[in-house]
Amino acid sequence: MQVDKSNIKLKRQAKGKRPAYLPDPTSEKILAMVMALAGEVSVMRDRMETMERLSEKSGIFSSEDIENYVPSDEEKAAREERRAEYLRRLFRSVQDGIDALGKPAEDAIETDGA
Repeated sequence: MQVDKSNIKLKRQAKGKRPAYLPDPTSEKILAMVMALAGEVSVMRDRMETMERLSEKSGIFSSEDIENYVPSDEEKAAREERRAEYLRRLFRSVQDGIDALGKPAEDAIETDGA
């Protein structure tokens, strides 16, 4: 019997305290940021390599085509939005600390122009 999992929605934030691996809370936050970056970069590299290999094999486009590509204004806007969301995730642990101090979120981390 197969279970339909399409309607299952999981919360994106874990409950409870974060595990501590280092004695200094600042080091813990930096470690969390580095690990988030490492995960993102690893997945991105795998996907990019796959796409480049498939496109070369299919004759769709080459690595040189990728290097010379100029995105449209709409594509640039979409990239900026994706980049801002990425930075929000990256700096989540820092933002959590700022929120705990009672500072407004919009004053904490600026993502424009990154």
